[in-house]
Order: sequence, then C-alpha cells, then structure tokens
Amino acid sequence: MSFSELREKDVINIRDGRNLGKPIDLLLNETACVEALVVPDGRRSLFSFLKPSREGRAIDWRRVRRIGDDVILVEVEGEREGDCA
Repeated sequence: MSFSELREKDVINIRDGRNLGKPIDLLLNETACVEALVVPDGRRSLFSFLKPSREGRAIDWRRVRRIGDDVILVEVEGEREGDCA
C-alpha cells in the first residue's frame, strides 16, 4: 500500500470513536521502517485553509490496529500521543 492510498483514509480512535483526521505524514527510523503515523493536531487558525499544515500529532505505529478499505483504526488512550513539527 502506498502513502497516497493511506492519505485518503480517516484515522479513527477505537477507544472513543473520534475521527482524528487523515494522515499527513509518516515518521521513519534510520532503517526506513515506519515508526509513527502523523495526523493533524486539531488546531486551526483563520488562514489554515490557505496552506495545508505539516504539523500534527504522531501516533506510534504499534497503536495501529487495522487498516481497512476506508479507515485506519488506532488505539490511543491519552489526548495526545506526541507532537511533530
């Protein structure tokens, strides 16, 4: 599966049913293995629609439970897993 296919899927937290948005980035380690999925951080400014933000929150790849046709199911307990810039 390519990243462009992942970007089209909604990320859903199975703990509370929240839609965390669509993936905006992947974090890779030094051996090019995926370490985290990055989703929008939820903060919006007045001009956020003009320039897509690359800032977001990282969800550890071990928290991804299933990748389906339309959604990516993750299990995140806390409000924030991590912030990325």
